[in-house]
Amino acid sequence: MTKDELKVLIDTAAGRREADLVIRNCRIVNVLSGEICEGSVAVAGGRIVGMGAEDYDGAEIFDADGKFLVPGFIDAHVHIESAFLSPEQLGRIIVPCGTTTILADPHEIANVCGLAGIRYMRDAASRTRLRVIESMPSCVPATEFEDAGAVIEAADMEELLADENFFGLGEFMNAPAIINADSNALDKVELAARLGKLIDGHAPSVTGKNLNAYMCAGIVGDHECRTVDEMNERIAKGMYVLIREGSACHDLRPLIRGVTNANSRRCLLCSDDRQPKTILDLGDMDSNLRLCVEEGLDPITAIQMATVNVAEAFRLHDRGAIKIGALADLVLLNNLRDFGVESVWIGGELVARDGKYLPPIVPADSSAVRNSVHVKDFSADKLKLHLSGNRAHVIGITGGGVVTKKITATVTVDEAGDFVFDAAHDICKVAVIERHRMTGKVGVGLLGGFGLKRGAVAVSVAHDSHNIIAAGASNDEIFAAVNAIIDMQGGMVLVNGSQVIASIALPIAGLMSDLSGEELKVKLDDFHAKAHAQLGISPDVEPVMTLAFMSLPVIPEVKLTARGLFDYAAFDFISVEA
Repeated sequence: MTKDELKVLIDTAAGRREADLVIRNCRIVNVLSGEICEGSVAVAGGRIVGMGAEDYDGAEIFDADGKFLVPGFIDAHVHIESAFLSPEQLGRIIVPCGTTTILADPHEIANVCGLAGIRYMRDAASRTRLRVIESMPSCVPATEFEDAGAVIEAADMEELLADENFFGLGEFMNAPAIINADSNALDKVELAARLGKLIDGHAPSVTGKNLNAYMCAGIVGDHECRTVDEMNERIAKGMYVLIREGSACHDLRPLIRGVTNANSRRCLLCSDDRQPKTILDLGDMDSNLRLCVEEGLDPITAIQMATVNVAEAFRLHDRGAIKIGALADLVLLNNLRDFGVESVWIGGELVARDGKYLPPIVPADSSAVRNSVHVKDFSADKLKLHLSGNRAHVIGITGGGVVTKKITATVTVDEAGDFVFDAAHDICKVAVIERHRMTGKVGVGLLGGFGLKRGAVAVSVAHDSHNIIAAGASNDEIFAAVNAIIDMQGGMVLVNGSQVIASIALPIAGLMSDLSGEELKVKLDDFHAKAHAQLGISPDVEPVMTLAFMSLPVIPEVKLTARGLFDYAAFDFISVEA
Protein backbone atom coordinates (compact mmCIF):
# COMPACT_ATOMS: atom_id res chain seq x y z
CA MET A 1 0.00 0.00 0.00
CA THR A 2 1.37 3.39 -0.98
CA LYS A 3 1.47 6.45 1.26
CA ASP A 4 -1.25 8.11 -0.83
CA GLU A 5 -3.48 5.03 -0.60
CA LEU A 6 -2.97 4.92 3.15
CA LYS A 7 -3.90 8.60 3.43
CA VAL A 8 -7.19 7.96 1.63
CA LEU A 9 -8.08 5.27 4.16
CA ILE A 10 -7.18 7.40 7.16
CA ASP A 11 -8.94 10.52 5.87
CA THR A 12 -12.10 8.57 5.11
CA ALA A 13 -12.07 6.74 8.43
CA ALA A 14 -11.67 10.07 10.25
CA GLY A 15 -14.61 11.56 8.35
CA ARG A 16 -12.54 14.09 6.37
CA ARG A 17 -13.33 12.37 3.09
CA GLU A 18 -16.49 10.82 1.67
CA ALA A 19 -16.48 7.01 1.57
CA ASP A 20 -16.67 5.23 -1.77
CA LEU A 21 -19.45 2.97 -0.47
CA VAL A 22 -21.60 2.85 2.64
CA ILE A 23 -23.75 -0.21 3.34
CA ARG A 24 -26.41 1.00 5.75
CA ASN A 25 -29.10 -0.65 7.82
CA CYS A 26 -27.42 -4.04 8.07
CA ARG A 27 -26.89 -6.56 10.82
CA ILE A 28 -23.12 -7.01 10.95
CA VAL A 29 -21.94 -10.51 11.87
CA ASN A 30 -18.72 -10.01 13.81
CA VAL A 31 -16.77 -13.27 13.59
CA LEU A 32 -14.12 -11.88 15.95
CA SER A 33 -16.44 -11.16 18.88
CA GLY A 34 -19.19 -13.62 17.99
CA GLU A 35 -21.77 -10.83 18.10
CA ILE A 36 -24.29 -9.35 15.70
CA CYS A 37 -24.75 -5.60 15.75
CA GLU A 38 -26.89 -3.22 13.73
CA GLY A 39 -25.19 -0.43 11.84
CA SER A 40 -23.25 0.50 8.72
CA VAL A 41 -20.03 -0.44 6.99
CA ALA A 42 -18.00 2.22 5.16
CA VAL A 43 -15.55 1.36 2.37
CA ALA A 44 -12.73 3.35 0.75
CA GLY A 45 -9.99 2.18 -1.56
CA GLY A 46 -11.41 -1.33 -1.50
CA ARG A 47 -11.05 -1.65 2.29
CA ILE A 48 -13.26 -1.32 5.34
CA VAL A 49 -12.70 2.02 7.08
CA GLY A 50 -15.76 2.25 9.33
CA MET A 51 -18.29 -0.09 10.91
CA GLY A 52 -21.01 -0.19 13.50
CA ALA A 53 -22.83 2.82 14.88
CA GLU A 54 -20.63 5.46 13.20
CA ASP A 55 -22.39 7.06 10.24
CA TYR A 56 -20.48 8.00 7.09
CA ASP A 57 -21.34 9.86 3.92
CA GLY A 58 -20.73 7.84 0.78
CA ALA A 59 -20.56 8.37 -2.95
CA GLU A 60 -22.70 5.22 -3.10
CA ILE A 61 -25.25 4.26 -0.47
CA PHE A 62 -26.58 0.72 -0.31
CA ASP A 63 -29.58 -0.02 1.92
CA ALA A 64 -29.25 -3.55 3.31
CA ASP A 65 -32.82 -3.50 4.59
CA GLY A 66 -31.88 -5.12 7.90
CA LYS A 67 -30.22 -8.17 6.35
CA PHE A 68 -27.06 -9.90 7.59
CA LEU A 69 -23.65 -8.69 6.39
CA VAL A 70 -20.87 -11.28 6.72
CA PRO A 71 -17.27 -11.54 5.54
CA GLY A 72 -16.72 -13.09 2.12
CA PHE A 73 -16.44 -16.87 2.35
CA ILE A 74 -13.04 -18.52 1.91
CA ASP A 75 -12.69 -22.07 0.59
CA ALA A 76 -9.72 -23.47 2.49
CA HIS A 77 -8.73 -26.04 -0.14
CA VAL A 78 -9.92 -26.51 -3.72
CA HIS A 79 -8.71 -27.84 -7.05
CA ILE A 80 -10.19 -25.62 -9.75
CA GLU A 81 -9.55 -28.25 -12.40
CA SER A 82 -11.88 -30.70 -10.63
CA ALA A 83 -14.81 -28.45 -11.46
CA PHE A 84 -14.02 -29.23 -15.13
CA LEU A 85 -14.18 -25.45 -15.65
CA SER A 86 -11.57 -22.81 -16.39
CA PRO A 87 -10.79 -20.46 -13.48
CA GLU A 88 -12.76 -17.65 -15.13
CA GLN A 89 -15.87 -19.78 -15.44
CA LEU A 90 -15.55 -21.23 -11.94
CA GLY A 91 -15.36 -17.73 -10.49
CA ARG A 92 -18.47 -16.82 -12.43
CA ILE A 93 -20.58 -19.45 -10.64
CA ILE A 94 -19.14 -19.48 -7.11
CA VAL A 95 -18.84 -15.73 -6.46
CA PRO A 96 -22.67 -15.39 -6.50
CA CYS A 97 -22.67 -18.06 -3.75
CA GLY A 98 -20.67 -15.71 -1.52
CA THR A 99 -17.23 -17.26 -2.06
CA THR A 100 -14.77 -14.43 -2.51
CA THR A 101 -11.41 -16.19 -1.93
CA ILE A 102 -10.22 -19.73 -2.63
CA LEU A 103 -6.96 -21.42 -1.74
CA ALA A 104 -6.29 -23.31 -4.93
CA ASP A 105 -3.82 -26.12 -5.48
CA PRO A 106 -3.19 -26.49 -9.25
CA HIS A 107 -1.55 -29.86 -8.93
CA GLU A 108 -3.99 -31.46 -11.36
CA ILE A 109 -2.83 -29.42 -14.34
CA ALA A 110 0.75 -29.44 -13.06
CA ASN A 111 0.73 -33.24 -13.34
CA VAL A 112 -0.26 -32.88 -16.98
CA CYS A 113 1.59 -29.75 -18.16
CA GLY A 114 4.13 -28.93 -15.45
CA LEU A 115 5.04 -25.31 -14.83
CA ALA A 116 3.29 -24.23 -18.04
CA GLY A 117 0.04 -25.45 -16.53
CA ILE A 118 0.61 -23.48 -13.32
CA ARG A 119 1.32 -20.33 -15.31
CA TYR A 120 -1.85 -20.80 -17.35
CA MET A 121 -3.90 -21.13 -14.16
CA ARG A 122 -2.38 -17.93 -12.78
CA ASP A 123 -3.23 -16.02 -15.96
CA ALA A 124 -6.76 -17.39 -16.09
CA ALA A 125 -7.34 -16.75 -12.38
CA SER A 126 -6.33 -13.10 -12.82
CA ARG A 127 -9.33 -12.70 -15.14
CA THR A 128 -11.96 -13.38 -12.50
CA ARG A 129 -12.91 -11.15 -9.58
CA LEU A 130 -12.70 -14.23 -7.35
CA ARG A 131 -9.50 -13.95 -5.32
CA VAL A 132 -7.43 -17.04 -6.11
CA ILE A 133 -4.56 -17.67 -3.68
CA GLU A 134 -2.42 -20.44 -5.12
CA SER A 135 -0.09 -23.02 -3.66
CA MET A 136 2.86 -24.61 -5.40
CA PRO A 137 2.05 -28.27 -6.12
CA SER A 138 4.29 -30.29 -3.81
CA CYS A 139 3.97 -33.76 -5.30
CA VAL A 140 4.21 -33.92 -9.09
CA PRO A 141 3.77 -36.82 -9.51
CA ALA A 142 2.06 -37.82 -6.26
CA THR A 143 4.47 -40.75 -5.88
CA GLU A 144 7.36 -42.30 -7.78
CA PHE A 145 5.03 -45.13 -8.79
CA GLU A 146 3.08 -43.04 -11.31
CA ASP A 147 3.50 -41.79 -14.87
CA ALA A 148 2.61 -38.10 -14.97
CA GLY A 149 3.17 -35.52 -17.69
CA ALA A 150 5.75 -33.68 -15.59
CA VAL A 151 8.12 -33.98 -12.66
CA ILE A 152 8.59 -30.96 -10.40
CA GLU A 153 11.46 -31.07 -7.91
CA ALA A 154 12.49 -28.50 -5.29
CA ALA A 155 14.85 -26.69 -7.67
CA ASP A 156 12.09 -26.36 -10.29
CA MET A 157 9.62 -24.72 -7.93
CA GLU A 158 11.82 -22.19 -6.14
CA GLU A 159 11.20 -19.19 -8.42
CA LEU A 160 7.42 -19.50 -8.39
CA LEU A 161 7.20 -20.47 -4.71
CA ALA A 162 9.08 -17.30 -3.79
CA ASP A 163 6.32 -15.23 -5.44
CA GLU A 164 4.04 -13.53 -2.93
CA ASN A 165 0.99 -14.89 -4.79
CA PHE A 166 1.85 -18.41 -3.57
CA PHE A 167 1.03 -19.05 0.09
CA GLY A 168 3.19 -22.16 0.22
CA LEU A 169 3.36 -25.79 -0.82
CA GLY A 170 0.11 -27.48 -1.74
CA GLU A 171 -1.09 -30.63 -0.04
CA PHE A 172 1.89 -32.90 0.54
CA MET A 173 0.23 -36.03 -0.75
CA ASN A 174 3.23 -38.29 -0.44
CA ALA A 175 2.96 -38.54 3.34
CA PRO A 176 5.04 -41.74 3.46
CA ALA A 177 7.95 -39.87 1.84
CA ILE A 178 7.99 -37.34 4.68
CA ILE A 179 7.42 -39.98 7.37
CA ASN A 180 10.39 -41.92 5.99
CA ALA A 181 12.51 -38.76 5.67
CA ASP A 182 12.94 -39.13 1.91
CA SER A 183 15.64 -36.77 0.70
CA ASN A 184 13.69 -35.29 -2.22
CA ALA A 185 10.64 -34.66 -0.04
CA LEU A 186 12.77 -32.96 2.61
CA ASP A 187 14.33 -30.72 -0.06
CA LYS A 188 10.86 -29.31 -0.73
CA VAL A 189 10.07 -28.94 2.98
CA GLU A 190 13.39 -27.18 3.56
CA LEU A 191 12.74 -24.82 0.62
CA ALA A 192 9.34 -23.85 2.00
CA ALA A 193 10.82 -23.19 5.44
CA ARG A 194 13.61 -21.07 3.98
CA LEU A 195 11.11 -18.95 2.04
CA GLY A 196 8.80 -18.64 5.05
CA LYS A 197 5.99 -20.50 3.30
CA LEU A 198 3.29 -22.78 4.70
CA ILE A 199 2.77 -26.44 3.80
CA ASP A 200 -0.72 -27.87 3.38
CA GLY A 201 -1.33 -31.50 4.29
CA HIS A 202 -2.85 -34.74 3.05
CA ALA A 203 -2.61 -37.62 5.49
CA PRO A 204 -5.45 -40.17 5.18
CA SER A 205 -5.44 -42.73 8.00
CA VAL A 206 -2.10 -41.41 9.35
CA THR A 207 -2.09 -41.52 13.16
CA GLY A 208 0.17 -41.89 16.17
CA LYS A 209 3.92 -41.64 15.69
CA ASN A 210 3.56 -41.45 11.91
CA LEU A 211 1.34 -38.38 12.30
CA ASN A 212 3.93 -36.87 14.64
CA ALA A 213 6.63 -37.47 12.05
CA TYR A 214 4.50 -35.95 9.29
CA MET A 215 3.70 -32.86 11.38
CA CYS A 216 7.38 -32.29 12.14
CA ALA A 217 7.67 -31.08 8.54
CA GLY A 218 5.52 -28.08 9.49
CA ILE A 219 2.24 -29.30 7.99
CA VAL A 220 -0.52 -26.77 8.69
CA GLY A 221 -3.68 -28.80 8.18
CA ASP A 222 -5.32 -31.87 6.72
CA HIS A 223 -8.52 -32.30 4.69
CA GLU A 224 -8.42 -36.11 4.71
CA CYS A 225 -9.98 -36.76 8.15
CA ARG A 226 -12.79 -39.29 8.02
CA THR A 227 -13.56 -39.78 11.72
CA VAL A 228 -14.00 -37.54 14.74
CA ASP A 229 -11.16 -39.42 16.46
CA GLU A 230 -8.79 -38.52 13.61
CA MET A 231 -9.97 -34.93 13.74
CA ASN A 232 -9.46 -34.67 17.50
CA GLU A 233 -5.97 -36.14 17.32
CA ARG A 234 -4.90 -33.64 14.67
CA ILE A 235 -6.34 -30.67 16.56
CA ALA A 236 -4.79 -31.78 19.85
CA LYS A 237 -1.37 -32.07 18.20
CA GLY A 238 -1.56 -28.65 16.59
CA MET A 239 -3.05 -29.09 13.13
CA TYR A 240 -5.99 -27.33 11.59
CA VAL A 241 -8.65 -29.69 10.24
CA LEU A 242 -10.21 -28.85 6.90
CA ILE A 243 -13.71 -30.34 6.88
CA ARG A 244 -14.47 -31.35 3.31
CA GLU A 245 -17.76 -31.45 1.46
CA GLY A 246 -17.41 -31.79 -2.29
CA SER A 247 -19.01 -33.67 -5.16
CA ALA A 248 -17.41 -37.03 -4.38
CA CYS A 249 -16.32 -36.75 -0.73
CA HIS A 250 -18.93 -36.05 1.91
CA ASP A 251 -17.15 -35.72 5.23
CA LEU A 252 -18.99 -32.75 6.73
CA ARG A 253 -21.94 -34.38 8.46
CA PRO A 254 -19.85 -37.06 10.24
CA LEU A 255 -17.14 -34.62 11.33
CA ILE A 256 -19.26 -31.62 12.28
CA ARG A 257 -20.59 -33.63 15.22
CA GLY A 258 -17.11 -33.43 16.72
CA VAL A 259 -16.92 -29.63 16.51
CA THR A 260 -17.24 -27.96 19.92
CA ASN A 261 -16.92 -24.49 21.37
CA ALA A 262 -13.44 -25.48 22.50
CA ASN A 263 -12.09 -26.70 19.15
CA SER A 264 -14.14 -24.89 16.51
CA ARG A 265 -11.50 -22.24 15.80
CA ARG A 266 -9.17 -25.02 14.57
CA CYS A 267 -11.78 -26.20 12.06
CA LEU A 268 -12.09 -24.89 8.49
CA LEU A 269 -14.51 -25.61 5.66
CA CYS A 270 -13.40 -26.66 2.20
CA SER A 271 -14.76 -28.28 -0.94
CA ASP A 272 -11.60 -29.91 -2.39
CA ASP A 273 -13.33 -31.12 -5.57
CA ARG A 274 -16.71 -29.74 -6.62
CA GLN A 275 -18.44 -29.97 -9.98
CA PRO A 276 -20.69 -27.30 -11.53
CA LYS A 277 -23.63 -29.67 -11.16
CA THR A 278 -23.15 -29.58 -7.38
CA ILE A 279 -22.51 -25.82 -7.33
CA LEU A 280 -25.48 -24.83 -9.47
CA ASP A 281 -27.85 -27.27 -7.75
CA LEU A 282 -26.72 -26.83 -4.13
CA GLY A 283 -24.24 -23.94 -3.89
CA ASP A 284 -20.64 -23.59 -2.77
CA MET A 285 -19.49 -22.55 0.73
CA ASP A 286 -23.05 -21.37 1.40
CA SER A 287 -24.18 -24.96 0.93
CA ASN A 288 -21.60 -26.19 3.46
CA LEU A 289 -22.80 -23.60 5.94
CA ARG A 290 -26.37 -24.83 5.54
CA LEU A 291 -25.25 -28.36 6.33
CA CYS A 292 -23.43 -27.16 9.45
CA VAL A 293 -26.56 -25.48 10.78
CA GLU A 294 -28.69 -28.50 9.87
CA GLU A 295 -26.36 -30.55 12.06
CA GLY A 296 -26.96 -28.19 14.97
CA LEU A 297 -23.89 -25.94 14.78
CA ASP A 298 -24.30 -22.32 15.79
CA PRO A 299 -24.49 -20.15 12.63
CA ILE A 300 -21.76 -17.75 13.73
CA THR A 301 -19.45 -20.66 14.55
CA ALA A 302 -20.14 -22.07 11.07
CA ILE A 303 -19.39 -18.71 9.43
CA GLN A 304 -16.13 -18.50 11.37
CA MET A 305 -15.10 -21.83 9.86
CA ALA A 306 -15.58 -20.40 6.37
CA THR A 307 -13.96 -17.02 7.05
CA VAL A 308 -11.72 -15.98 9.92
CA ASN A 309 -10.51 -19.47 10.79
CA VAL A 310 -9.23 -19.97 7.25
CA ALA A 311 -7.67 -16.51 7.17
CA GLU A 312 -5.81 -17.10 10.41
CA ALA A 313 -4.63 -20.59 9.45
CA PHE A 314 -3.20 -19.45 6.11
CA ARG A 315 -1.96 -16.00 7.16
CA LEU A 316 -4.53 -14.07 5.12
CA HIS A 317 -4.66 -11.29 7.66
CA ASP A 318 -6.32 -8.82 5.29
CA ARG A 319 -9.60 -10.75 5.04
CA GLY A 320 -11.87 -13.20 6.84
CA ALA A 321 -13.61 -10.67 9.10
CA ILE A 322 -15.49 -7.40 8.94
CA LYS A 323 -12.81 -5.33 10.62
CA ILE A 324 -11.13 -1.99 10.10
CA GLY A 325 -8.50 -2.12 7.36
CA ALA A 326 -9.60 -5.44 5.92
CA LEU A 327 -10.43 -5.98 2.29
CA ALA A 328 -14.05 -5.08 1.65
CA ASP A 329 -15.05 -8.60 0.63
CA LEU A 330 -18.60 -8.73 1.91
CA VAL A 331 -21.70 -10.88 1.52
CA LEU A 332 -25.30 -9.89 2.26
CA LEU A 333 -27.44 -12.81 3.46
CA ASN A 334 -31.19 -12.86 3.91
CA ASN A 335 -30.94 -15.24 6.90
CA LEU A 336 -28.54 -17.41 8.89
CA ARG A 337 -30.31 -20.73 8.27
CA ASP A 338 -30.45 -21.10 4.48
CA PHE A 339 -27.67 -18.53 3.96
CA GLY A 340 -29.45 -17.10 0.94
CA VAL A 341 -26.92 -14.81 -0.78
CA GLU A 342 -28.36 -11.57 -2.13
CA SER A 343 -25.31 -9.40 -2.87
CA VAL A 344 -21.55 -9.89 -2.98
CA TRP A 345 -18.83 -7.23 -2.92
CA ILE A 346 -15.15 -7.87 -3.61
CA GLY A 347 -12.86 -4.96 -2.79
CA GLY A 348 -15.95 -2.81 -2.32
CA GLU A 349 -17.22 -3.49 -5.85
CA LEU A 350 -20.62 -5.11 -6.26
CA VAL A 351 -19.73 -8.25 -8.26
CA ALA A 352 -22.84 -10.40 -7.83
CA ARG A 353 -26.49 -9.83 -7.09
CA ASP A 354 -29.42 -12.22 -6.91
CA GLY A 355 -27.33 -15.10 -8.15
CA LYS A 356 -25.85 -13.29 -11.14
CA TYR A 357 -22.13 -12.58 -11.66
CA LEU A 358 -21.82 -8.99 -12.89
CA PRO A 359 -18.27 -8.38 -14.32
CA PRO A 360 -17.42 -9.30 -17.92
CA ILE A 361 -15.29 -12.37 -18.64
CA VAL A 362 -12.32 -12.36 -21.01
CA PRO A 363 -10.89 -15.90 -21.25
CA ALA A 364 -7.16 -16.53 -20.99
CA ASP A 365 -5.22 -18.08 -23.87
CA SER A 366 -5.18 -21.84 -23.22
CA SER A 367 -3.30 -22.91 -26.35
CA ALA A 368 -0.22 -23.94 -24.33
CA VAL A 369 -2.22 -26.52 -22.35
CA ARG A 370 -4.26 -28.13 -25.13
CA ASN A 371 -3.61 -31.26 -27.19
CA SER A 372 -2.38 -33.13 -24.12
CA VAL A 373 -3.43 -36.71 -24.94
CA HIS A 374 -0.60 -38.80 -26.39
CA VAL A 375 -1.16 -42.58 -26.37
CA LYS A 376 1.06 -45.20 -28.01
CA ASP A 377 0.31 -48.75 -29.16
CA PHE A 378 -3.03 -49.06 -27.42
CA SER A 379 -5.06 -52.14 -28.31
CA ALA A 380 -7.88 -54.22 -26.87
CA ASP A 381 -5.36 -57.00 -26.18
CA LYS A 382 -3.67 -54.76 -23.60
CA LEU A 383 -6.90 -54.83 -21.60
CA LYS A 384 -6.74 -58.57 -21.00
CA LEU A 385 -5.88 -60.06 -17.64
CA HIS A 386 -3.88 -63.28 -17.49
CA LEU A 387 -4.96 -64.94 -14.27
CA SER A 388 -3.98 -68.49 -13.36
CA GLY A 389 -6.92 -68.92 -10.99
CA ASN A 390 -10.30 -67.45 -10.10
CA ARG A 391 -9.32 -65.57 -6.92
CA ALA A 392 -8.52 -61.91 -7.44
CA HIS A 393 -7.85 -58.67 -5.57
CA VAL A 394 -10.63 -56.16 -6.23
CA ILE A 395 -10.72 -52.41 -5.62
CA GLY A 396 -13.80 -51.99 -3.41
CA ILE A 397 -15.59 -48.63 -3.60
CA THR A 398 -16.91 -47.35 -0.26
CA GLY A 399 -19.80 -44.89 0.00
CA GLY A 400 -19.36 -41.15 0.41
CA GLY A 401 -15.66 -40.89 -0.35
CA VAL A 402 -12.66 -42.08 -2.31
CA VAL A 403 -11.12 -44.44 0.25
CA THR A 404 -11.36 -48.00 -1.06
CA LYS A 405 -11.18 -51.48 0.46
CA LYS A 406 -8.94 -54.29 -0.74
CA ILE A 407 -11.35 -57.12 -1.39
CA THR A 408 -10.56 -60.70 -2.33
CA ALA A 409 -13.24 -62.21 -4.56
CA THR A 410 -13.95 -65.26 -6.66
CA VAL A 411 -14.37 -64.26 -10.30
CA THR A 412 -15.03 -66.01 -13.60
CA VAL A 413 -12.16 -66.30 -16.07
CA ASP A 414 -11.97 -67.64 -19.61
CA GLU A 415 -9.58 -70.26 -20.93
CA ALA A 416 -6.84 -67.62 -21.36
CA GLY A 417 -7.25 -66.36 -17.79
CA ASP A 418 -9.05 -63.12 -18.71
CA PHE A 419 -11.82 -61.81 -16.48
CA VAL A 420 -15.36 -62.57 -17.66
CA PHE A 421 -17.95 -59.97 -16.69
CA ASP A 422 -21.15 -61.12 -14.99
CA ALA A 423 -23.84 -58.48 -14.44
CA ALA A 424 -25.14 -60.43 -11.44
CA HIS A 425 -21.93 -59.65 -9.54
CA ASP A 426 -20.88 -56.05 -8.89
CA ILE A 427 -17.36 -56.39 -10.29
CA CYS A 428 -16.16 -54.89 -13.58
CA LYS A 429 -12.84 -54.38 -15.29
CA VAL A 430 -10.91 -51.12 -14.78
CA ALA A 431 -7.91 -49.89 -16.76
CA VAL A 432 -5.49 -46.96 -16.65
CA ILE A 433 -3.83 -45.95 -19.92
CA GLU A 434 -0.75 -43.68 -19.86
CA ARG A 435 -1.45 -40.57 -21.96
CA HIS A 436 1.49 -38.19 -21.52
CA ARG A 437 4.77 -39.65 -22.75
CA MET A 438 3.63 -42.42 -25.11
CA THR A 439 5.09 -45.17 -22.94
CA GLY A 440 2.40 -47.63 -23.97
CA LYS A 441 1.75 -48.59 -20.32
CA VAL A 442 -1.68 -49.98 -19.46
CA GLY A 443 -2.63 -51.08 -15.95
CA VAL A 444 -5.59 -53.45 -15.64
CA GLY A 445 -7.53 -54.44 -12.52
CA LEU A 446 -10.99 -55.14 -11.13
CA LEU A 447 -13.43 -52.70 -9.55
CA GLY A 448 -16.24 -53.56 -7.14
CA GLY A 449 -19.13 -51.41 -5.93
CA PHE A 450 -19.39 -49.32 -9.10
CA GLY A 451 -22.67 -50.96 -10.08
CA LEU A 452 -21.96 -51.02 -13.81
CA LYS A 453 -24.07 -53.63 -15.61
CA ARG A 454 -23.17 -52.97 -19.24
CA GLY A 455 -21.06 -50.73 -21.45
CA ALA A 456 -18.06 -48.65 -20.41
CA VAL A 457 -17.11 -45.23 -19.07
CA ALA A 458 -13.77 -43.49 -19.66
CA VAL A 459 -12.34 -40.15 -18.52
CA SER A 460 -9.03 -38.33 -18.96
CA VAL A 461 -9.33 -37.09 -15.38
CA ALA A 462 -7.58 -39.65 -13.16
CA HIS A 463 -6.05 -38.30 -9.98
CA ASP A 464 -3.35 -37.24 -9.77
CA SER A 465 -1.30 -38.16 -12.80
CA HIS A 466 -4.38 -37.82 -15.01
CA ASN A 467 -3.90 -40.66 -17.36
CA ILE A 468 -7.02 -42.14 -18.98
CA ILE A 469 -9.07 -44.34 -16.67
CA ALA A 470 -11.89 -46.54 -17.88
CA ALA A 471 -14.24 -49.13 -16.41
CA GLY A 472 -16.43 -51.47 -18.35
CA ALA A 473 -18.13 -54.77 -18.97
CA SER A 474 -16.02 -55.82 -21.96
CA ASN A 475 -12.61 -55.16 -23.45
CA ASP A 476 -14.16 -53.97 -26.73
CA GLU A 477 -16.36 -51.39 -24.98
CA ILE A 478 -13.48 -50.10 -22.86
CA PHE A 479 -11.33 -49.93 -26.01
CA ALA A 480 -14.01 -47.90 -27.82
CA ALA A 481 -14.42 -45.49 -24.91
CA VAL A 482 -10.68 -44.89 -24.58
CA ASN A 483 -10.31 -44.27 -28.31
CA ALA A 484 -13.11 -41.72 -28.14
CA ILE A 485 -11.15 -39.91 -25.39
CA ILE A 486 -8.04 -39.92 -27.58
CA ASP A 487 -9.96 -38.56 -30.56
CA MET A 488 -11.42 -35.72 -28.43
CA GLN A 489 -8.02 -34.91 -26.90
CA GLY A 490 -9.47 -35.32 -23.46
CA GLY A 491 -12.90 -35.63 -21.94
CA MET A 492 -15.41 -38.15 -20.64
CA VAL A 493 -17.26 -40.82 -22.60
CA LEU A 494 -20.02 -43.41 -22.16
CA VAL A 495 -20.22 -46.39 -24.49
CA ASN A 496 -23.00 -48.97 -24.72
CA GLY A 497 -22.28 -51.81 -27.10
CA SER A 498 -20.61 -50.24 -30.11
CA GLN A 499 -22.14 -46.80 -29.63
CA VAL A 500 -20.90 -43.67 -27.86
CA ILE A 501 -24.04 -42.58 -26.02
CA ALA A 502 -22.60 -39.50 -24.25
CA SER A 503 -19.42 -37.46 -24.39
CA ILE A 504 -18.06 -34.21 -22.96
CA ALA A 505 -14.89 -32.68 -24.34
CA LEU A 506 -12.28 -31.40 -21.87
CA PRO A 507 -9.79 -29.72 -24.23
CA ILE A 508 -7.87 -27.74 -21.57
CA ALA A 509 -5.20 -30.23 -20.44
CA GLY A 510 -7.75 -33.03 -20.73
CA LEU A 511 -9.15 -31.68 -17.45
CA MET A 512 -11.29 -28.64 -18.15
CA SER A 513 -14.01 -27.55 -20.53
CA ASP A 514 -14.18 -24.15 -22.16
CA LEU A 515 -17.95 -24.03 -21.68
CA SER A 516 -19.79 -21.97 -19.10
CA GLY A 517 -20.84 -23.61 -15.86
CA GLU A 518 -24.47 -23.69 -16.98
CA GLU A 519 -23.64 -25.25 -20.35
CA LEU A 520 -21.43 -27.86 -18.74
CA LYS A 521 -24.04 -28.68 -16.11
CA VAL A 522 -26.58 -29.56 -18.81
CA LYS A 523 -24.07 -31.95 -20.36
CA LEU A 524 -23.09 -33.42 -16.98
CA ASP A 525 -26.74 -33.96 -16.02
CA ASP A 526 -27.28 -35.89 -19.24
CA PHE A 527 -24.03 -37.81 -18.77
CA HIS A 528 -24.88 -38.82 -15.22
CA ALA A 529 -28.45 -39.77 -16.12
CA LYS A 530 -27.26 -42.07 -18.91
CA ALA A 531 -24.50 -43.54 -16.74
CA HIS A 532 -27.09 -44.58 -14.17
CA ALA A 533 -30.03 -45.47 -16.43
CA GLN A 534 -28.27 -47.07 -19.40
CA LEU A 535 -25.06 -48.47 -17.90
CA GLY A 536 -26.60 -49.30 -14.53
CA ILE A 537 -23.97 -47.51 -12.42
CA SER A 538 -25.17 -47.38 -8.82
CA PRO A 539 -27.34 -44.32 -8.13
CA ASP A 540 -25.33 -43.53 -4.98
CA VAL A 541 -22.04 -43.50 -6.94
CA GLU A 542 -20.95 -40.28 -8.67
CA PRO A 543 -19.74 -41.94 -11.88
CA VAL A 544 -17.04 -39.50 -13.01
CA MET A 545 -15.42 -38.28 -9.81
CA THR A 546 -15.53 -41.71 -8.18
CA LEU A 547 -13.83 -43.37 -11.13
CA ALA A 548 -11.31 -40.52 -11.39
CA PHE A 549 -10.05 -41.25 -7.86
CA MET A 550 -9.55 -44.97 -8.41
CA SER A 551 -6.03 -44.26 -9.71
CA LEU A 552 -4.76 -42.19 -6.76
CA PRO A 553 -2.24 -44.38 -4.91
CA VAL A 554 -1.86 -42.04 -1.91
CA ILE A 555 -5.41 -42.85 -0.78
CA PRO A 556 -6.01 -46.17 1.06
CA GLU A 557 -6.39 -49.04 0.57
CA VAL A 558 -5.80 -50.10 -3.02
CA LYS A 559 -5.77 -48.24 -6.34
CA LEU A 560 -4.74 -48.77 -9.98
CA THR A 561 -2.08 -46.85 -11.92
CA ALA A 562 -0.77 -47.37 -15.45
CA ARG A 563 1.87 -49.61 -13.86
CA GLY A 564 -0.57 -51.90 -12.06
CA LEU A 565 -2.47 -52.49 -8.81
CA PHE A 566 -1.07 -50.49 -5.88
CA ASP A 567 -1.47 -51.37 -2.19
CA TYR A 568 -1.31 -48.26 0.03
CA ALA A 569 -0.46 -50.17 3.22
CA ALA A 570 2.47 -51.97 1.61
CA PHE A 571 3.19 -48.87 -0.49
CA ASP A 572 4.03 -51.12 -3.39
CA PHE A 573 2.44 -52.94 -6.30
CA ILE A 574 0.61 -56.21 -5.85
CA SER A 575 -0.74 -58.76 -8.27
CA VAL A 576 -4.38 -58.73 -9.31
CA GLU A 577 -4.28 -62.45 -8.70
CA ALA A 578 -4.94 -63.31 -5.06
